[in-house]
Amino acid sequence: MTKQNLKIGLCNPKSPENVGSVMRAAANYRAQSVCYTGMRYERALQYRKDLADTSRKWGRNISLSGVDNLLDAVTEGMQVICIELAENAISLPDYQHPENALYIFGPEDGSISQEIINQADAVVYIPTVGCMNLAATVNVVLYDRLAKSEQDFAGNELVRESRDKNNLLIV
Repeated sequence: MTKQNLKIGLCNPKSPENVGSVMRAAANYRAQSVCYTGMRYERALQYRKDLADTSRKWGRNISLSGVDNLLDAVTEGMQVICIELAENAISLPDYQHPENALYIFGPEDGSISQEIINQADAVVYIPTVGCMNLAATVNVVLYDRLAKSEQDFAGNELVRESRDKNNLLIV
């Protein structure tokens, strides 16, 4: 995975906390952008002026935009991967991630529309007992993508760059 094009699409998210955590995950796993549909997130933000910024400094470099249709974010050569508990979906441990992908995640309290599922290149599920939180699901999928990639892990340099300023541990 040398020149990846990684985007995240959220179907009508309702929780600003979850979207903030998704932004942090997007930055941690080097996604280029996050887009979302619906108005629930923006409405919730209006009533949550005191909301803590969970995206941290890295998430602020990722674009976040509202769109009418998540499939409009697809660029040439990009595959659409829906993450959903759906019959006949591929389990995440068995799935091989494409280099260029738009990962679409359903809302916290619903599902991805059948219309989008029908246009997906793959539908993948995480084999858990019960459903997961939106932000947790994004983190698991993006970690799985990284773990299965041929990406070079930068070792101590990456550790020093990524850790909290109060963490000076050495093994």
